[in-house]
Amino acid sequence: MTEQTLSPSGGTAPQRRSLKDAFALYTQRDVLSVSLLGFSSGLPLALTGGTLALWMKDVGVTLTTIGLFSLVGLPYTLKFLWAPVLDAVDVPLLSRLLGRRRGWLLACQIVLIAAIATLAVQDPVVSPFAVAACALAVAIASATQDIAVDAFRVERLDSSSEQAAGMAGYVTGYRLAMLATGAGVIALVAYLEEAHGLPRATSWFWGYMLAGACVTIGVIATLFAREPKAPERKAGEGTGHRLLATTVGAFRDFLTRDQAVMILLFVMLFKFCDAFAGVLTGPFVLDIGFSKATYVEIVKVVGFGGTIVGGFVGAYLARAHPLVTCLWISGVLQMTSNLGFTLQAYAGPNASVLTGVILVENFTSAIGTVIFVAYLSALCGAREHTATQYALLTALTAVGRTLLGSSSGAIAEASGWPLFFALTAVAGLPGLAALGWLQAKGHFRALRPDEAG
Repeated sequence: MTEQTLSPSGGTAPQRRSLKDAFALYTQRDVLSVSLLGFSSGLPLALTGGTLALWMKDVGVTLTTIGLFSLVGLPYTLKFLWAPVLDAVDVPLLSRLLGRRRGWLLACQIVLIAAIATLAVQDPVVSPFAVAACALAVAIASATQDIAVDAFRVERLDSSSEQAAGMAGYVTGYRLAMLATGAGVIALVAYLEEAHGLPRATSWFWGYMLAGACVTIGVIATLFAREPKAPERKAGEGTGHRLLATTVGAFRDFLTRDQAVMILLFVMLFKFCDAFAGVLTGPFVLDIGFSKATYVEIVKVVGFGGTIVGGFVGAYLARAHPLVTCLWISGVLQMTSNLGFTLQAYAGPNASVLTGVILVENFTSAIGTVIFVAYLSALCGAREHTATQYALLTALTAVGRTLLGSSSGAIAEASGWPLFFALTAVAGLPGLAALGWLQAKGHFRALRPDEAG
């Protein structure tokens, strides 16, 4: 069969390989390492996002406070500021023993385990500031690990087929980890409460402790992985000089291109409507009368199936249509899917309606994610400073669920659920406006000359 794989420059390169060859590629040591590191990267996000929001809702924290807690995700937005450090600075001892990239990976994973364990012993009602501090520590370590994993993937995987397989494995591992720390943790908490009669606080403690233990999968992947070849450093070149050169070169290369400001604005806004609604999905489902068990079964487990199917559909669209067309399709889909939650608000605790709403939302969101990652990859291309630039772009996508999404709880309380989700759909319009502006200016023709639009 013939497959189209994404090349480092953002184009496509046809490759012929049998099913046996494809399987061998996915089990190849470097690709498998990236897949397992994807699992480690996906673990912390829900623990400081949806799962934390559900924990706080479960123990009686107000929606306004829950919305404000989305600010602990700021490190995902600001990680580009310290991304050059991972290129220019070695971790004491660990980098000497394991190499520059694996040294940073192991350091982040050690901090993650400690921070998640510390978060597990907190009480969101009694000590909200301690919870915020621990969640912030988890987010900082997680964002730094993301930078290290992206850099490792780019440098360790050589051919375009390895890069494509590595990204596919990374995304699968990431989604499985989010399922584990979302549905898995919540199901465990419900089981410990209902089947064993453990106090609510104790149940959440064990849920978070188990999630922290899962980071050891990332530790194993780091030790199993092969260190990429490090760039040669000039004799006598100090750390400060390397850091300055890396930072200036990466930002200058990106910010001097045409329409740079509008590109950054589009990156920030495109997934905003998705993130704006997603911050309060868990509290919404519980608030209208569903149990935690139903939340896990439908929102997490059934929704996971919609995500997988949507990912394959997104990959098909990316191969079959120009990138700008795919962005328009996915942008409209993720806006309209939010209106399903308005329907759910009127339907109340109707499981059939919730199943349909969640399937559609996860399906369209996955399509948007695949298309958007393809766009970000095309922006970075094969430039010298790909790791730092990729950190900048992915950090901007986190703005929707942090700075902009921090007001979601207050808006939901003031407007009510039906109007709130209608407003989240409207919030997708600025991103489409930016997309239209870039298309009119010929941005996509310059980005990928073989495409029209």
